Amino acid sequence: MKLGKHILFIFFFLTSLLLSAQVKFETKVSKKRLGVNERLRVDFEMDQDGDNFNPPSFNGFTVIGGPNQAVNYSWVNGKKTFKKSYSYFLAPKTRGALTIGQATIEIDGEIYKTTPVKVDITAAVDKPTDVNDPNYKAINTVHLVAEVSNTNPYLNEAITVVYKLYVAASTAVTNWREIDTPRYDDFWSQNLDTKGQRPQNTTYKDEDYRYLVLRKTVLYPQRTGELKLEPLSLNVDIQVPTNRRDIFGSRLMSKVSRTIAAGSRTINVKPLPSVGKPADFSGAVGDFSFKVTPSKTELDATESFQAKVEVRGKGNLKLFNLPKLNLPSSLEVYEPEHNENVSTTSKGMQGSISDTYTVVPQYRGKYPLPQVSFSYFDLASETYKRLSSDEIVINVLDGPVNSASEANNTTANTSVKQPVLSSNQFAFIKTKTNLVSTKEEYFFKSKLFWSLLFGPFIAIPLAIVVRRKKVSRDADVVGNKRRKADKLARKYLKGAKKELGKKEAFYDALEKALHNYLKAKLRIETSELSKDRIQSLLTENGVETNVVNDFLAIFENCELARYTPITNVTMQADYDKAAKTISLIDKQAR
Repeated sequence: MKLGKHILFIFFFLTSLLLSAQVKFETKVSKKRLGVNERLRVDFEMDQDGDNFNPPSFNGFTVIGGPNQAVNYSWVNGKKTFKKSYSYFLAPKTRGALTIGQATIEIDGEIYKTTPVKVDITAAVDKPTDVNDPNYKAINTVHLVAEVSNTNPYLNEAITVVYKLYVAASTAVTNWREIDTPRYDDFWSQNLDTKGQRPQNTTYKDEDYRYLVLRKTVLYPQRTGELKLEPLSLNVDIQVPTNRRDIFGSRLMSKVSRTIAAGSRTINVKPLPSVGKPADFSGAVGDFSFKVTPSKTELDATESFQAKVEVRGKGNLKLFNLPKLNLPSSLEVYEPEHNENVSTTSKGMQGSISDTYTVVPQYRGKYPLPQVSFSYFDLASETYKRLSSDEIVINVLDGPVNSASEANNTTANTSVKQPVLSSNQFAFIKTKTNLVSTKEEYFFKSKLFWSLLFGPFIAIPLAIVVRRKKVSRDADVVGNKRRKADKLARKYLKGAKKELGKKEAFYDALEKALHNYLKAKLRIETSELSKDRIQSLLTENGVETNVVNDFLAIFENCELARYTPITNVTMQADYDKAAKTISLIDKQAR
C-alpha cells in the first residue's frame, strides 16, 4: 500500500514538473466586442524569452500603434518569474467577425504559435462627450476636407479636388499616413505636386485653424450622370492639451492616434449639348486655336517637306484626336509623328498637341493643300466652334511631269510622253555587297592553337604575383581585422538595408540586428539587453566610450522612430552609423 502511494506521488510530481516546463505563449485582447470607431489592444505574451517574433497580418485592421515590447521580472516566494510581451493597437476597417491570426516565436530552437482569437466588430458606438478627454478633443480639432472646384461640370471639363488637413491652433499633428487612397474610375486624373508647402493660417467654422494641402488632383469626367469621388482616409498622430501642467506651469500634451476621412463627394456631370454639334466633333472641350503649317512651300520633286497640324490652348488636350490631313495622290504622305507639349495645373491642361506629316511630291507642278477643319466645345459661350486652316499652295519647281495630267490637256491622238526618271529612282537597290569567305579553316596554327600553346607560360608569372599578394594580405593582421569587421557589419545589417524607406519595418529590422549582434559578440541573452548592462559589458571589453555612446544612441533612435516622423535621409544616416559602430566594436572589443 505504501509503495502504491509513493508511485502515485512520484507520478504527480513528474507531471507537475512537465507542465511547469511547458512554454506559455498566448494572445490577449483588451475586448472581444467593440464598435467600428473604437480601438483594440492586442498583447502577445510569453513566459520564456525568445527571438524572431512574427506577428499575424491583422487582416481587417489598421495598425495604429506598436509593436511595443515589454519585459517583466518578478520574485514570488524566492521563485523567479519572467514575462515578455509585444503590444499592438488596432483600428477595425469594417464591421463583422474578425480574427486575430497566429503569431509565432522561436524559443530554444522550437517554433511556438498562439491560438487565433475572434473579435466582433459592431456599428459605431456613442462615446462620452467629456471635453477633457483627449480623444474627444482630437475628434473636434482635426478635420480632413475635400474641396471640389466644380460639382456640376460638363463632360471632359476640368475640375480640381484639393484635400486639406485643418488643425486647431491649440493642437499639433506630429505624423500622418494614408491608409485608403481614392480611385477615380470614371475620370482621367493627374496628381499635382504639393511638396514643400507650409501650413497656412485660416478660420474654420469661425475658429482659428491652420491647414496644409496634402493632395491636389485634376480630374476630367469621362461619363455623364452622378459620379462618386471616393474618400481619402488618414491615420494621424495628434497631440492635444490636457488639464495637467508641469513644474513650470506649461500645459502638458497627450498623444492620440485616430483615423479621419474626407467624406465622399458626388459630381453631377452634364452631357455636351446635341444642338449644333458638328459631324466631325471628336470630343475637344476648352478654348483652342488651330493651324496647319508647312515647313516650306517651294521645292523640287523627290524632296520632302513637313506639314504640321497643331491645336494650342486650354482644355482636354490629351483626350481627343486631331483632324487628318488628306492630300492628293501625287503627294506621297507618311504616317504622322504625334507630339504633345502639355502641362497640367490646378486649372487643367494647357499647351499644344500636333501631328507632323512628311510629304514627298513626285512630279512638278502646283499642289493646293485641302482646307482642314477642327471643331470644339467652347466652355465660355457653351457653344460649338469651328476653326479652319488657311489655303496653302505647294509649288514643285523641278522634276518629272505627271503624264496623267498632261493627257487630260491633249487630244486622244497625241502620244503620251514618258516621265523622265530621276537620278535616285532606283536608290533602294543595294550596290555594295558584304561577302563572307567559305574557305575551311584548320585548328593547326590557328589563333586558338597558339593561345593554348603559350597560355600556360603566361599564366605562371601571374599566379606567382597573385600568390605573393595573398601572402602579403594574410600578414596584414590589422587590415584583415578591419575587413572582417566590415563584413560582419554588413551581414547583420543586411535585413535592415532591404527595408530602407519603410520606417516601421526598417527600425524593427535594425533593432533586431543590433540585438543579434550583441548576443553573438557578448554571449548574452535578449533578456539581459538593458542599457546599463550593454554599456558595462562593452566598456569591460575595451570598447571606447564614444563608440559605446553611439551604439546606445542608435537604440534610442529605434525607439523614438515609432512616435516621430522620419525621413529617408535620417534612416540612411542611422544605417550608416550602425554599420560603422558595429565595425568599430568588433575591432576594439577584446
